[in-house]
Amino acid sequence: MTRVTTADLDRLEFRAVQSGDHVDVAMELLGLANSVDADSEISRAEVFVRAGEQWEMAQEFERASAAYQRAIDDGGTTIVDARALQAGALLELDMIDSAYAQLERLRTEGPRNLPTFIHIAETLQAHGDLTGAQTWATLGIERFRHQDVSSYIHDLLLELLRARFRIRMDLGLVEDAFDRLLDDWNQHDHPDRR
Repeated sequence: MTRVTTADLDRLEFRAVQSGDHVDVAMELLGLANSVDADSEISRAEVFVRAGEQWEMAQEFERASAAYQRAIDDGGTTIVDARALQAGALLELDMIDSAYAQLERLRTEGPRNLPTFIHIAETLQAHGDLTGAQTWATLGIERFRHQDVSSYIHDLLLELLRARFRIRMDLGLVEDAFDRLLDDWNQHDHPDRR
C-alpha cells in the first residue's frame, strides 16, 4: 500500500502542466488510487478525482466520468464533490439528462462544502445555463454565509458572490441583497485579501 501526500499530487500535476501529457499522469494517478493506504494524507477518492481532472484536460471525458464514478463509489472525502465533477464531464459528453439528474441528487442531499457550489455554478455558467448557475450560487451563499468566519470560508464566499454577480449581470437582473452584501464586503475587506 502507498501513502499519498498533497506534495505527491502537486508534483504529478505540475509535471502534467509542464509536459502537457495529461494522459500519462491520469494513468499514474489511477494506479496510485488503486494502491492508496487507508491512513494516507489524501483519500483514495481524491486521487480518483485528480485522475478525472487530468482526463478532462486531455479531453477524455468518458474516462474522466469513469474516474469520478470510482471516487463516488469509494465514498471518501474529496475537495469538490465527485458527483459535481461527474456532472460536468457528462455535460461535456452531451449527456444532459444524466448530468442534471446527478446535480439533482446532489442538491437533495446538500453539498458538503463551498468549493462544490463554486464548481457547479461555474460549470453551469460555462454551459450556458445561467439560471441554474445563479440558483446554485445562491444556494451556496445561503447555506454558508452565517457559518464559519475563517478567512478561508470568507474568501470562498467572496468568490461565489462575485461569480453570482457576474451571472446576474449576464442575465440582466436588478441588484439584490446578495449583490449589496458583495459591495459591503468589498468595501470593508482587508486590502491583502483582494
